[in-house]
Amino acid sequence: MATLTGVQKQYILHWGEMGTRWGINRTVAQIHALLYLSPRALPAEEIAKTLSVARSNVSTSIRELETWGIVRAVHVLGDRREHYESMKDVWEMFRLVIEQRKRREIDPTRELLRRCLAELDPKEPGADFTRERLAAMAGFFEAVTELHDQMKRLPTGTVRKLLRMGTKVRKAKT
Repeated sequence: MATLTGVQKQYILHWGEMGTRWGINRTVAQIHALLYLSPRALPAEEIAKTLSVARSNVSTSIRELETWGIVRAVHVLGDRREHYESMKDVWEMFRLVIEQRKRREIDPTRELLRRCLAELDPKEPGADFTRERLAAMAGFFEAVTELHDQMKRLPTGTVRKLLRMGTKVRKAKT
């Protein structure tokens, strides 16, 4: 079992809380935090013992993290068990998370808005107002998608520079 420092425990607990606020299962987020902080890949049994969670919960959580692409199974010489490690590059990790959230949340919402606008009966009461509101929302989601598409084509270094530049612009305005 990995021995966690006070700081590591604090981070893992906080990451679990943040996960729930983002709609992610607490254990999934805590496992991700543990793997992110771990200097070595960990087997599922050790993850379960370290976090005091059921082994079955660890397996389910790891599968979810693997579908997000931020955790992967690795093999350790001399050990038949699978070990797991987190992606370490936070910029690339968050790009993957954003891509997954876009695919799971933004894209279906855009499609629903398009369908609703196409199916809206102009003869129904309030149709003009409904069309106006749905069109505004659809426009927002289209703009967010365009921004996402532009940002994902940029190299990570350029994104970092843009973010730093934004901070400098905000400071110059004050």
